[in-house]
Amino acid sequence: MQAWQLTAHGSPDQVLRLCELPDPAPKPGQVLIRSEGFGLNFADVMAVKGLYRDAPPPPCVIGYEVVGRVERCGDAAPVGLEGKRVLAFTRFGGYAELACTDHRAAVPIPDDLDLGTALAMATQGATAWHMAMAAAPVQQGDRVLVHSAAGGVGQLLLQIALHQGCEVFAVAGGAEKMAYLKQLGVQHAIARGTADYAEQVAGLLASGKLDISYNAVGGTTFKKDMALLGTGGRLVLFGGAERGKGGAFGDLRFAWNMGLVVPIFLMMRSKSLIGVNMLRLGDHKPQLVADAMHGALSAFSAGWLKPRVHPLFTADQLPQALELLGSGKSIGKVGVRWK
Repeated sequence: MQAWQLTAHGSPDQVLRLCELPDPAPKPGQVLIRSEGFGLNFADVMAVKGLYRDAPPPPCVIGYEVVGRVERCGDAAPVGLEGKRVLAFTRFGGYAELACTDHRAAVPIPDDLDLGTALAMATQGATAWHMAMAAAPVQQGDRVLVHSAAGGVGQLLLQIALHQGCEVFAVAGGAEKMAYLKQLGVQHAIARGTADYAEQVAGLLASGKLDISYNAVGGTTFKKDMALLGTGGRLVLFGGAERGKGGAFGDLRFAWNMGLVVPIFLMMRSKSLIGVNMLRLGDHKPQLVADAMHGALSAFSAGWLKPRVHPLFTADQLPQALELLGSGKSIGKVGVRWK
């Protein structure tokens, strides 16, 4: 099979190599999928830089999600999945023409569902659904802050919050993203970089406070978000984009900027801090992740969850696709098509 192999850590165009690798075989409980294409996530950008702890060491094949058809079922996997077109999580190995995964991580999808749209419903769709409907459920009237709001997860988070009747504060950068957020009906589109986002949110809140912050950035934004939360407020951390910008002392600076959390103060102020890592949830609670993906797909089928998808890249353009995602200039889902 063809696969993109990560050979070292560094710039995507220098450390990724398209090569021939042996075909994988499904283990007990797994299915083998022939991939039409695969999605990119910010964790991939971090893995290529060597900043994602869970990623296997090079040489390896990374990638969290594929769309394709089940070619073979391993022992104890439902034989009814054979021949089905599925959307599937992969615990790495997604940047390949053939990928194996736990059968519980593969969800049958219609043959006519667009590849890019389907990919948006995997890692990013399930992450958004789990956070907004299970980990920190949004309710009517909640004041919700969404960082990286025009990204793959952010665009879905804010749509769920709006559907649930929330007042949404959405942070993104650039005129095109601002226009997209307003098109979706966001009440407060906040341009990153024009002024401190926390000051802008505080001004819009007047004497009020946030109920929830969904934060994919971390670092300096952590303390700011905690200060913006009111009694009963919840801060959901699901990424650390700021960590990738710190140079040689990036990890140390990132941790310093986050600071320390004293649990007794959380209790006294009735605030909650929630961490979400879908890879770990997939390892230990695969059904929970499958349920989240089903939820996102159901909302899409109902017509109110509508992911925006960047035009798909071809397989030979993977390094360019990762560069775009890492630049922060893309809107919505970024994916790659094999043929």
